[in-house]
Amino acid sequence: MKKLIVSLVLISSAFLNAQDKQAYQLFNQKGKKVNYKKLLDASSKTDVVLFGEYHNNPICHWLQLELTKDLALKKDLVLGAEMIEADNQAQLNDYLQGKINQKQLDSVARLWSNHTTDYKPLVDFAKYKKLSFIATNIPRRYASMVHKKGFESLAELSPEEKSWIAPQPISYDKDLPTYAKMMTMMGEHTSPNLPKAQASKDATMAHFIIKNLKNNSVFIHFNGTYHSDWYEGINWYLKKYKPELKIITIATVEQNQIKKLDQEHLNKADFILVIDEDMTKTY
Repeated sequence: MKKLIVSLVLISSAFLNAQDKQAYQLFNQKGKKVNYKKLLDASSKTDVVLFGEYHNNPICHWLQLELTKDLALKKDLVLGAEMIEADNQAQLNDYLQGKINQKQLDSVARLWSNHTTDYKPLVDFAKYKKLSFIATNIPRRYASMVHKKGFESLAELSPEEKSWIAPQPISYDKDLPTYAKMMTMMGEHTSPNLPKAQASKDATMAHFIIKNLKNNSVFIHFNGTYHSDWYEGINWYLKKYKPELKIITIATVEQNQIKKLDQEHLNKADFILVIDEDMTKTY
């Protein structure tokens, strides 16, 4: 009877484990599994957290909010995001200060179509906690100018327009692997200005992060993972502007299994968020 009970317990345990479906798993840069507490602790001991996301992945948005809420219990925070452009900072500030409501913000700022579901919770948390939320990205019309005519086209902008962009001339290294890969991915007829447009975004986001750093605080920044993968993009510019800055990077990947980090993602970031590729999308 005792053996039968033990066998039933083992079978039951195996069945329950088989039913336990994880949506995500965190790994360090070497591919070792780490828990959320490790990420939270590391994030509280740095100057900047670059949270690289997939824009349409709900696990990214949920974990961004959870990390922000938990980090706010430990440190003073400044929030910032790629998803709001620098020339909309005044309108964003009006919303944070309660001068305009969400409907009015929608009408005066170029918010992404998934703002309400994916980014509004972060902005509203900053509003509730009276935290700064920085619109870090270059206005898209100027990134488009760089794509068409190169960095030189920015010289014709007014002083006010230039204030919404990283200081010029913008440093640029075409041989950085992420920029070089963009050229390869898009084919031989791709304009060499394409990665320059990406660099204008990376440099501008880094500029506004640096500009809005506060002593004894953490700046947590939300951006597409490609903007900070492999310690390049925003991270590269942050180090160029302020070499002594302490930075934690988080990359997001999707895999058909989450028990082991695929070889291709090793060293992509300090923490790699692996999400089941079957996860539903927000758009």
